[in-house]
Amino acid sequence: MIKRHFFLAAAAVIMGLMIVAVIMRLAFAGDEKGGGPGGPGGAGGRGGGQEVSQALATPREFSNQIRVLGVARGRRSVNITSSTSELITRVMFTDGQRVAAGTPLVQLQATEEDAGIVLARAQVAQAERQYERFNALGERGFAPQMMVEQYRTELETARASLSAAQARRGDRTIRAPFGGVLGLSTVTAGTLVNPGGVIATLDDIDVVRVDFPVPERYLSVLRSGQSISATVDAYGDESFGGRIALIDTRVNEQTRSVTARAEIPNPGGRIRPGMAVRVVVTQGQRTAPAVPEAAVQYEGDGAFVYRIAAAEKGSTAQRVEVETGAVESGFVEIISGLNAGDRVVGSGLNRIQPGASIRVAGTGGPRSAAPAAGSAATQGPAR
Repeated sequence: MIKRHFFLAAAAVIMGLMIVAVIMRLAFAGDEKGGGPGGPGGAGGRGGGQEVSQALATPREFSNQIRVLGVARGRRSVNITSSTSELITRVMFTDGQRVAAGTPLVQLQATEEDAGIVLARAQVAQAERQYERFNALGERGFAPQMMVEQYRTELETARASLSAAQARRGDRTIRAPFGGVLGLSTVTAGTLVNPGGVIATLDDIDVVRVDFPVPERYLSVLRSGQSISATVDAYGDESFGGRIALIDTRVNEQTRSVTARAEIPNPGGRIRPGMAVRVVVTQGQRTAPAVPEAAVQYEGDGAFVYRIAAAEKGSTAQRVEVETGAVESGFVEIISGLNAGDRVVGSGLNRIQPGASIRVAGTGGPRSAAPAAGSAATQGPAR
């Protein structure tokens, strides 16, 4: 029994010595790897601290902008229809054709109208002969002047009837009311069209109109002729320039917004009626310090950056709360918290602790990071 207790105690002592040896070995290994503060591996050495990239807070121009969504419409758009029920005898256009104002599009059946013109012309010829005969007799004194006036009136009436018949015949030819581009159509010769039935669509899209709502609080900064820019999903970030042509006279009581109409030149007809258009109204420009988006970390309702600060032996990352503004072209406006020329950590913020020692990538050490901050290769914006 005594031997058993002796062996258990010896085993416990040996196990304790082994644990102590492992702890001491790990401690010495950490000292050899990290070194002391002044050693070759410390914060003041070439290999100390987290390696980071730096960015420079540089003044940039930002715009005060109103961003809204509108729908593109042709400057003039219409559905070509017939005012009567009639057969189409001839189609004189092709789908997608650009036409001028007054161009004939379709011909409707006009048998009765043609007959009416023949009758009206015969009546005019008869009235002209009667008038000429009695006018000659009146000049020689063989016919009373009253008879001459009567036949002159009959001639004018016959001519008016002919004009009316020709107008009715003209109504059987449907023409383009203005210049533009025709859309797709399904009518052919022999199609029966009814009043209101769409024969074709016609859009004047050399200039497109975009109606968009603007909150009433911006009424004081809107004016006719003001420049706008617009983007369309179909063309990515490509910007189209235009101007505000008109601002509505009324404010919508439900939405508390006013409708503004912009006109955008549309060479080549790239913007189609019905497209969603994102409109940006620029109110003015301001200059403020800015840093790349990757240098800003958001936390709740706030944001912060890590400013690169000189320490006694190297550089450290100081967490600085900042107030951010607009975001344009990959840069964030800094309203407060930084000054122009401040150096900040450009990326990898989630791996840094406040006050931690850091070293800037591409430099010999933290001390030599300052001159590189002003170089053209720094991540600050190009001016």
